Amino acid sequence: MSVEAITITMVIITFGIYTGIGWWSRVRDTSGFYVAGQNVPTVANGAAIAADWMSAASFISMAGLVAFLGFDGTIYLMGWTGGYVLLALLLAPYLRKFGKFTVPDFIGDRFYSSHARAVAAIATIFISLTYISGQMRGVGIVFSRYLQVDIIVGVLIGMAIVGFFALLGGMKGVTWTQAIQYFVIIIAFIIPAVAISLQLTGNPVPQLALTTSDIVDRLGQIQVDLGMTEYMAPFTDLSMLNVFMITLALMAGTAGLPHVIVRFYTVKSVRAARWSAVWAILFIALLYLTAPAVGAFAKYNLIQTIADKPLEEVQEIGWVNKWETTGLLQFDDKNDDGVINFSEGEGNEVAIDGDIIVLSTPEVANLAPFIIALVAAGGLAAALSTASGLLITMTSAVSHDIYYRIFNKQATERQRLRVGRITLLVALLIAAYVGVKPPGFAGEVVALAFGLGAASLFPVILLGIFDKRMNKEGAIAGILTGLIFTLVIIALILSESIFGTDGPILENFLGINAQGIGVVGMLLNFIVSFVVSRNTEAPPLHIQQLIEKVRAPEMDEDNEVAASEED
Repeated sequence: MSVEAITITMVIITFGIYTGIGWWSRVRDTSGFYVAGQNVPTVANGAAIAADWMSAASFISMAGLVAFLGFDGTIYLMGWTGGYVLLALLLAPYLRKFGKFTVPDFIGDRFYSSHARAVAAIATIFISLTYISGQMRGVGIVFSRYLQVDIIVGVLIGMAIVGFFALLGGMKGVTWTQAIQYFVIIIAFIIPAVAISLQLTGNPVPQLALTTSDIVDRLGQIQVDLGMTEYMAPFTDLSMLNVFMITLALMAGTAGLPHVIVRFYTVKSVRAARWSAVWAILFIALLYLTAPAVGAFAKYNLIQTIADKPLEEVQEIGWVNKWETTGLLQFDDKNDDGVINFSEGEGNEVAIDGDIIVLSTPEVANLAPFIIALVAAGGLAAALSTASGLLITMTSAVSHDIYYRIFNKQATERQRLRVGRITLLVALLIAAYVGVKPPGFAGEVVALAFGLGAASLFPVILLGIFDKRMNKEGAIAGILTGLIFTLVIIALILSESIFGTDGPILENFLGINAQGIGVVGMLLNFIVSFVVSRNTEAPPLHIQQLIEKVRAPEMDEDNEVAASEED
């Protein structure tokens, strides 16, 4: 069988399993649709959190970013892992004590205001739409390669499949599907990493091979010889300021991502939420500690395969020809010498979409067709798991937090589910459009969502838990300030790819790029929230007492509290 046939077979088998799980766990009420009935076992929830977290950005794009950015690419590893620890230790247990469905639910009840709930729901929609666009891009790339279709067709196929799984089972179905998808993801990532590590260094442990062999030194020397920057040279693609700002934006943004936070509402208790976090960190570490090795190995193999080789000879290689068909790998013999110049700057004759690095690596390394197919199935599982969770988060923000809690408090279960499913379809169409025309790698697009999370929700959640004096006026003003500022600056910096302008309207903001600007929005949010809350009326006494109870260390799962639902 051909690689494509094996891949399609494996995808059909895994999708059949996902569909069976979704059908088995299908829901007919809003509790199951939004928070899986709050009865998911701890280990399963930890695996689901890890799968939700290890999106297309982690599986497909992160190793590609490390491969192309070298040292500077490690900001994504530091930011995303550090942020998860911050979320798990600082916010998740306290949020679970409120016992609510969503982040806007918490903000609306903590700040005793339907307006605060609506603003938080709007922020959730912006964050989730940006995040899911990267996932649609990842799904589209997999389908475009292995079905040999244009990227647009690949994204449309992915859109249909993502929508099917999210509509079928709601959060309950998504959670159990993600628990299975985690193991598909991690197996698909680890097996080729071990095979390539053994092939290049003789060491089957990728992490040890990266640190104890001379592979990085060899890669660095090859890049220098080709006229590129040395692989491990710091601050070559990103300034020191941007390295710091992007890392901080990713960390704080992690703690403000609604689709991650809602995972801690799907378990039975506060204790279960903590243990879910522990399991998730262990599961996530398996991939994140392997990604740097995969990035370095992939870049080494890629350069060795195509750099300074005759163009005609390279284009006859099977995997090169097939990736060229997708438009994600292109050659331009600028000097007409018939030899590929793989370098940096104007002389470079190779255009490689960074999101194909992980997917193409097994083919570049001539691994078995089964492993190539396994990686494709893993990439789809990563993108589908996160996209499904994001869709549920967006639909809950619209149907539960806006439609039900603000506009129609008498809405029936059927009406709320109908609004949620309509919202899901609209969100899919928008995400598919951005997935076809993304403003960067999948990982870079996802980083924008983290910046929005850091600038809008993280400060208000943190202050809502640890500052009794924080009131509804401060929360609303802070979210709006951080969200609007960050959205406007991102749009100006990325105007060329978003709006088709002739060059960016704004090169950067005080030296900070689009991925790091969320930190400035976050600081503005903190300042505005604090100042406004100190110059307006204090929260009601019962809200202040509620915060004290939620923060009490002796509180256990038998004494969980729910915030007042007063406006």
